[in-house]
Amino acid sequence: MSTSHTKHLERWAPWGLLLLVIVIWQAICSAFNVSEYIFPSPARIAEQLVEFHAEILKHAWRTLWVTMVGFGIAIVVGVLLGFLIGSSRLAYAAIYPLMTAFNALPKAAFIPILVVWFGIGVGPAVLTAFLISFFPITVNIATGLATLEPELEDVLRVLGAKRWDVLVKVGLPRSMPYFYGSLKVAITLAFVGTTVSEMTASNEGIGYLLISAGSSMQMGLAFGGLVVVGAMAMVMYELFSVIEKRTTVWAHRGSQGH
Repeated sequence: MSTSHTKHLERWAPWGLLLLVIVIWQAICSAFNVSEYIFPSPARIAEQLVEFHAEILKHAWRTLWVTMVGFGIAIVVGVLLGFLIGSSRLAYAAIYPLMTAFNALPKAAFIPILVVWFGIGVGPAVLTAFLISFFPITVNIATGLATLEPELEDVLRVLGAKRWDVLVKVGLPRSMPYFYGSLKVAITLAFVGTTVSEMTASNEGIGYLLISAGSSMQMGLAFGGLVVVGAMAMVMYELFSVIEKRTTVWAHRGSQGH
């Protein structure tokens, strides 16, 4: 099988699998006459998406921009904190265990506290998206810097490079694949954080739509909201994948022939 044919198959494989899942899902719902109030079929979800498209778009836009604000803050804080942790053994030893413990805390538990501090609305959703997504970015940047080969660093120091020069000119470029990998993980987590916050601390957004649809037994609309969130996360994931391939070609050069 040629390389181009293999790449073509890989490109269309996710869509083929998705189509297969939808067909099986629809067949099960039709064959067993499953009630739409329990488990709506893809056809019913599509009907609800079309019927309530204006309302869904309004809530989806709210979820999208709130998520991107929280995610943007996570990138800034994650990169700065990751650079600090990865560039200093003392900082790594002092901060990393505390960050790991913080990351283990369920972020949904922070929402009632954030509501008290910032009220119901944008604030808790932005901060929840930030809290849940900055950790992967920090860890990957720190890992990329901390695992810089000692031999390479020694050679550069002998050639007159200072510690700062090594970190900025070698460490950071070397960390870029780690960075983009963390972005693809973090953006999906950010959507989770926003949606969970909107379910309890907002009167707008897909999370609010899910609660409203569920309480009125419109399960097709609720599933439609989930589809929209998944689609937005997938689009952002693919966007970062494209940017990664265009800006870190050197990191993927060895695998291009496979």
